[in-house]
Amino acid sequence: MARTDNWDIATPFVARFEVDASHIDRLEHMNNAVYLTFMEQAAWQHTEALGIGWQSYVDLDAACVVHRHELDYLMPAHLGDELEVATWIAENDGRLTMWRAFQFRRVGDGRTVFRARTHYVTVKLSNGRARRMPQLFVDAYRPASDA
Repeated sequence: MARTDNWDIATPFVARFEVDASHIDRLEHMNNAVYLTFMEQAAWQHTEALGIGWQSYVDLDAACVVHRHELDYLMPAHLGDELEVATWIAENDGRLTMWRAFQFRRVGDGRTVFRARTHYVTVKLSNGRARRMPQLFVDAYRPASDA
């Protein structure tokens, strides 16, 4: 079947997931909390693809933690659906915060089922307090329009 829409940006990072029985809720669709799990997994895959692994976070004593999610559930995903989860850096102030965008598309028909944005704040791993973004984060987490 032909795709009915495109990615929101030209070249996002894309991960793929399949909806299995553990993801289904009583309404017989993917539970809303699973979207957050897939978002986190796609974000980490993208971060690693950008050259930042967990050891970089430890060595820099810095991490990006979620401050806010904005979630738009557009249509349900069901058992057996394959989902492409696109993510990209939407904004980065180069100091403390950034926004990451997400778009979930059902492989079978190409329809977008979900969009989200997550606002992150940079903190020190050692104490959890806000800190200036390390230069590695500034360089790697460039907004997609800058890449």
